[in-house]
Amino acid sequence: MEGEASFSQIALPTFDGDNYDLWAVKMESYLEALDLWEAVEEDYEILPLPNNPTVAQIKLHKEKKTEKAKARSCLFTGVSSIIFTRIMTLKTPKAIWDYLKEEYAGDERIRGMQVLNLMREFEMQRMKDSETIKEYSDRLLSIANKVRLLGIEFTDSRIVEKILVTMPKRYEALITTLENTKDLSKITLARVLHALQAQEQRRLMRQDQVVEGALPAKHHEVGSSQSSHSKDKGKKKNYPPCEHCGKMGHPPFRCWRRPDTKCNKCNQLGHEAVICKGTFQQHETNAKVVKQNEEDQIFVVTCFSARSSSKCWLIDSGCTNHMTYDKTLFKDLKPVKSSKV
Repeated sequence: MEGEASFSQIALPTFDGDNYDLWAVKMESYLEALDLWEAVEEDYEILPLPNNPTVAQIKLHKEKKTEKAKARSCLFTGVSSIIFTRIMTLKTPKAIWDYLKEEYAGDERIRGMQVLNLMREFEMQRMKDSETIKEYSDRLLSIANKVRLLGIEFTDSRIVEKILVTMPKRYEALITTLENTKDLSKITLARVLHALQAQEQRRLMRQDQVVEGALPAKHHEVGSSQSSHSKDKGKKKNYPPCEHCGKMGHPPFRCWRRPDTKCNKCNQLGHEAVICKGTFQQHETNAKVVKQNEEDQIFVVTCFSARSSSKCWLIDSGCTNHMTYDKTLFKDLKPVKSSKV
């Protein structure tokens, strides 16, 4: 009695309208553990006690009546409040069980359609590249168990065949070994899964070793390049003053002011073209000429624009020519194209 009382404290499986087959298996197991499944499975009638009953008859009558009451109470407790309102008027445990089975399990035609849908789903399953062996096998077993709950036999050998056929290419060597050394019709599902999981673990370990070996190599390469760069940089800073220009930061043979070097612009010895003064002076001279020409043109235009008479002349000042904008003032005129004023 103490064991039965402690077991009854375990929470009942609750049915909310989904997954009836799973709930039915759990509830049946729960009622069998409490010796109450007989009251649900067999709808026996409790006869009234005869006149002058014996102690055994009274005890048996009470036990049968108590079993039915407990079984009915368990079924009421094991459903949601919405479903309870549908079965609360039913008086016997068997009537409650049969109503739930007919309402949620469906007839043979509906169950047959559910089986076909599950079988189609099972055949369409393929292992993804990101999946592990355990995840893929759990997915197949879930579909197979749903088919079994509907009363259809589904053997493990069929699951084994499905796994071996749909494995990715990386497991092809192991599958070939199993086909050559084992009888696939007798090999168990657990053995196939253990073999595949062992190869999967070895492959993952090899990948981890490759990654761990690549990281130190990369770190060593980066460290070497950084150290060599820092050494080169240190050497550049440690050059003594140049004997040609007196500056630091470069060796004498790379100095721009070596006496034996020749400029390719001014053809003089003692410097390179990058620091040639003639180049800078020529640029400055050209800039001054352009600036002076622009100023002369602006001066001429300003003078003519400030005069209202057409007989105005611009007097030669030594840096410009005699000019006017009226052609009729000339006796002889020879047009000459000139790019400069």
